[in-house]
Amino acid sequence: MAEYDVVVVGAGNAALSAAMAARENGASVLILEKASEEEKGGNSYFTAGGFRFCHTGIDDAVTDVLVDLSDAEREQIVLPPHDRQAFYDNLMKVTRHQSDEDMAWTLIDGSRPAMAWLRKHRIRFIPMFGRQSFLVDGKHHFYGGVNIESVGGGAGLIEMELAEVERMGCEIRYGTGATRLIHDKHRKITGVEVFGPNGYEEITTDAVILACGGFESNPEMRVRYLGPGWDLCRVRGTRHNMGDGIRMALDMGARPYGNWSGCHSVGWDISAPAYGDRVILDNFQKHSYPWGIMVNMNGERFVDEGEDVRNHTYVKFGRAIMSQPYRTAVQIFDQKTIPLLRDEYRIREVTKVTADTIEDLATQLEIAPDALKATIEEFNAACKPGKFNPSVLDGVTTEGLAINKTNWALPINEGPFEAYVTTTGITFTFGGLKINDKGEVQDMQDQTIPGLYAAGELVGGLFVENYPGGSGLMAGTVFGRLAGNSAAAYTGASAAAAAE
Repeated sequence: MAEYDVVVVGAGNAALSAAMAARENGASVLILEKASEEEKGGNSYFTAGGFRFCHTGIDDAVTDVLVDLSDAEREQIVLPPHDRQAFYDNLMKVTRHQSDEDMAWTLIDGSRPAMAWLRKHRIRFIPMFGRQSFLVDGKHHFYGGVNIESVGGGAGLIEMELAEVERMGCEIRYGTGATRLIHDKHRKITGVEVFGPNGYEEITTDAVILACGGFESNPEMRVRYLGPGWDLCRVRGTRHNMGDGIRMALDMGARPYGNWSGCHSVGWDISAPAYGDRVILDNFQKHSYPWGIMVNMNGERFVDEGEDVRNHTYVKFGRAIMSQPYRTAVQIFDQKTIPLLRDEYRIREVTKVTADTIEDLATQLEIAPDALKATIEEFNAACKPGKFNPSVLDGVTTEGLAINKTNWALPINEGPFEAYVTTTGITFTFGGLKINDKGEVQDMQDQTIPGLYAAGELVGGLFVENYPGGSGLMAGTVFGRLAGNSAAAYTGASAAAAAE
């Protein structure tokens, strides 16, 4: 008999969701975490913990997700509905309708039930007051579609999920990474080879769920698939996502799928370390650019900072920075909007320049003063009158520029000015494996590889070129839960549990 019904490779949100689902369906589960216990949690640990899901507003969300919210807090919240059509429209808008249609609807329709399921498994949630709302007339007005986060952010999410899988009876091995999938002559999974503290070992199992991230931590693979220069970007999260799960599956004949030249990336403080910091976490990101302008080291604007809410643009702008000189972008704000900057701009480790004049600001930034001054003067002259409102697409725009700012276009003219220097931080890659509606990995003939499942970042097809904020963790839970349920059914554990 197999040692375990299901082996889950990885220990981030997708993997732990898969483990919970498989275990609650009666399967014996082993979780393999390549990282040490001190570095556990994959990329999920480094996120803000935000989830995008379908709901009809605050009255809906408090029923089984925000159950810890007091009546007083509830009365202070204005939460716009985010129904399935809005979720679909946002996903298709940012991916230019390139997202796999079936996967998109699986994510969307599975999102609300998955949130209630997580809460049932002791995962607690709160509104994202600090990052996704503005105080208007004494109430918190939320915007952008991703408005609810796990308590403690991504780190808190992982700690709660780990506590739950341990309570449920899953086994976890730290410092133990999968190196090869073992199968019979019919390509049916029979086990997995691992490398851990005692060297190589073979573990027998009926099903393997790959949920160990993409290849974002691997500089060689980044250059191979994302392009020249990507070996030099910073990695927002774990150093352990080297593409192992993808490689093992491709070695078995799995079909590569999705946007292999695309990734989730952000504007990231230029002083950030090569990989994620487990204390600073995601606070190296700099996402308040809609309230100012963004220039390269030639003093030139290169994106429409107000194109859309930041949840729909920060990924594409993170990639755009890679094509600028020295892979660097500078965000510039004046006193009108500096109070609106997110808390991540106030950490001690921030790369910040302050000056009373634009010329002095440029000198400190090592940008030609005449060039930066000309850019800002041209921008200021192009700003049109309007009522600035950071909680909606306010239509306060510029006119006549090569790249107009579509919303929130206020002149940069009230010093002292502040500038923040950023580069690109990669989060995860978009290319990966093809799965079917059961989470089963497909081969080159679109046939199922028996006993092999996948979830999370290493599944391709859902995100293409861009990404709507908060949908990554949600996809991890939805597809992780799907894979766990399917794997338990495949091994017969579900039937055995039902018969008891």
